[in-house]
Amino acid sequence: MLYFARWKITLIVLTVLAGVVFTLPNFFSSKTLEAWPSFLPKGQMVLGLDLQGGAYLLYEVDREDYVQKRLKTLVGDIRNALREQPRIGYTGLGVQGQSAQVRIRDLDRLDDARTRLQGLVNPLVNSVFGGQQLNEFDVTLSDDGLARFTYTEQGLEQRLGSIVQQSIEVIRRRVDEIGTTEPNIQRQGADRILVEAPGESDPERLKDLVGQTAQLTFHMVDTSMSGEQALQSRPPVGTRVLYSVDDPPVPYLVEDAPLLSGEDLVDASVSFDQRTNEPVVNFRFNTAGARKFGLITQQNVNKPFAIVLDDEVISAPVIREPITGGSGQISGNFTVEGANDLAVLLRAGALPAKLTVIEERSIGPGLGADSIEAGKLAAIIALVLVVGFMVAAYGLLGIIANIALVANLFLIFASLTILGSTLTLPGVAGIVLTMGMAVDANVLIYERIREETRNGRSVISAIDAGFSRALGTILDANITTLIAAVILFQLGSGPVRGFAVTLAVGIFTTVFSAFTFTRLLVAFWVRRRRPSTLPI
Repeated sequence: MLYFARWKITLIVLTVLAGVVFTLPNFFSSKTLEAWPSFLPKGQMVLGLDLQGGAYLLYEVDREDYVQKRLKTLVGDIRNALREQPRIGYTGLGVQGQSAQVRIRDLDRLDDARTRLQGLVNPLVNSVFGGQQLNEFDVTLSDDGLARFTYTEQGLEQRLGSIVQQSIEVIRRRVDEIGTTEPNIQRQGADRILVEAPGESDPERLKDLVGQTAQLTFHMVDTSMSGEQALQSRPPVGTRVLYSVDDPPVPYLVEDAPLLSGEDLVDASVSFDQRTNEPVVNFRFNTAGARKFGLITQQNVNKPFAIVLDDEVISAPVIREPITGGSGQISGNFTVEGANDLAVLLRAGALPAKLTVIEERSIGPGLGADSIEAGKLAAIIALVLVVGFMVAAYGLLGIIANIALVANLFLIFASLTILGSTLTLPGVAGIVLTMGMAVDANVLIYERIREETRNGRSVISAIDAGFSRALGTILDANITTLIAAVILFQLGSGPVRGFAVTLAVGIFTTVFSAFTFTRLLVAFWVRRRRPSTLPI
């Protein structure tokens, strides 16, 4: 057990040196690291929300809002299905509570209507491969011609699950666009999304960006009457009144059906109007969107159209000439930050459903600094006490154990840096706990060596037997702790996961440093000194 091949010695020493090299960037500022040679690592450990401050937001998908929007879309699909040639007469089409319904007038064509409506149930699971088919909707058609679509429970849950995943991707793109460092965006339960943005200095801006649905649509403005007149009387069928973002808001009468949506956008950027020097947002469509936009502008020259974001009119310019290049410009008395935020929203895409903030926390950097100082103090006190105990209890072998403990700390910080893990306050607690676990393994080894010496073995034989026979106990103890860390990671969230990751990493580095590295140092000492008595 005390013999090491040359390649093993090289591998162990290089591992410890790599730990030191990858940990060092955490002790220097970003400006200092920029001056380092390119071949040296420059990655730093990411501090969590509780250590550097930032924003904590917990969102919930608004089920009612999504269901109502989906049912309105379904109403349009029903209308199109029944208007297909030959048309089927109907009446009473609309949303009623949690369902969409229509009454078929042509009772002699119920079978044809049933076939068309059955095609709108939207199968979510294909039964071709043996799975049971799951539909988004159930449809019933009574003999009196009343057809009703209702959500299936499983269909709604599956749709909400996909909405949460879509929303996470949209939120991630939005947060990345504003440059927040290492955001933590993850699903919580069935319909909740957790957003943590460490170091975010403006939580309100983050909340506005994340929570805004950002559904961009283009509508023609109805010029048959003004927005004020439409408010005082009944607006024409197929139109509605929307307000602008101006202060005070201006009402516009727009056609209800959008001519074009933001789904065809491929890019949005901020620039400045050469005439007014005001910030504007330039947008560009894909090929299909450019074709539709060109056709719309060609058919509506000298007519106003409204650019609408989440049911608010951003601007309502008059189409002076056909726009065939597939690009356009949005102006609306923006500030530079407001124009940039709008461009971010358009580039990231729209949320598939409305999100509601159910928990919000803002942690200042001052509180994070206090947490860091408290963590440092706890780690220093723990390190001093552990080092002092090992030296007092085991003398020279205690000093060797302390050297291995320092190497262990370097390996932990290097592993967390390479993995890109976020260090939280519970993570600091995990590191402090790992320090105790690391020397605990050395205590097992040294006590075993003492026991072997009492049984009459020579020093070298006792040391060799102590390492070999303590290995099983060390592995058993650390494997059980690793199982607990895995369970914490799987079932926990946020800081609990941070603690679990740190604990798991610490277990692997502890087995290496407390057994392998310590054994190498002891082997060097034995080979050099050839001791006749145990230095404990």
